[in-house]
Amino acid sequence: MTTKQTHMLAAPGADLVYDVRGPLPPVGGQPALLMIGQPMTAEGFDALAANFPDRTVVTYDPRGLGRSKRTDGRSDHTPQQQAADLHLLIEALGAGPVDLFASSGGAVTALELVATHPGDVVTLVAHEPPINAVLPDAANAERARAAFHEAYQSKGSGAGMAAFIAMTSWQGEFTDAYFAQPAPDPAMFGMPTDDDGTRDDPLLSKNSWAITDYRPDPGLLTSASTRIVIAVGEESGQTYTARTALGTAALLGQEATVFPSHHGGFLGGEFGYAGKPEEFAKRLREVLSRG
Repeated sequence: MTTKQTHMLAAPGADLVYDVRGPLPPVGGQPALLMIGQPMTAEGFDALAANFPDRTVVTYDPRGLGRSKRTDGRSDHTPQQQAADLHLLIEALGAGPVDLFASSGGAVTALELVATHPGDVVTLVAHEPPINAVLPDAANAERARAAFHEAYQSKGSGAGMAAFIAMTSWQGEFTDAYFAQPAPDPAMFGMPTDDDGTRDDPLLSKNSWAITDYRPDPGLLTSASTRIVIAVGEESGQTYTARTALGTAALLGQEATVFPSHHGGFLGGEFGYAGKPEEFAKRLREVLSRG
């Protein structure tokens, strides 16, 4: 197994912690492979990274999450700030442009990075970016987001997460039938029913609304030197992030590329949301090799 080395990068307003598996600069003529998520931190990519022993793989904790502590006094997570951090990280690696696999909110950050610093990325695989603006029912998606936020604010993290799961597992557009449902019981999902009083969860609070509110610029993205691949899980059906992936792909004039499993298809079983990391890695390798 490739040894993982941990580093810290002092960025304006945050100390960014990242892990490197393999040599820098990379050997074998391939760029470093950077894996990012939001609000997922580096350990979420352990299972996927283990399937690339022949490549230099970099993972990191985004600003304000996990080991990357903020010093700017802020709590919001914006694609613009996260992209600026990624640009600094790629510069710090000193190994030229990278290949980038980006999941969920990290895929939104990655689109902003390509729009502003296209020279940083050779190939971007953006897996199920949650962008409301690309949906025909964007207003109702925002309403559904507001509903899980309200559940969180009024009853705590268990109720908020249950409502979030109900939203992200719903098939198809958010219709009247969706909003007519009774509030889901947190216990059905193994969530706590008591309220611990905290309201700063990056997923359930408004701290990350700038991610789902992001509006990609198709002109900047389609004219970038970066090869962009929008990915969708074969098991995701017509769930929210599958539909946003398809909408983002259409915005860029392409069809979404199908990957194994679901929204967390690259995860190992230790997160309770197991995907198919070996199959996922094989597909990712195929897609990157085409570039």
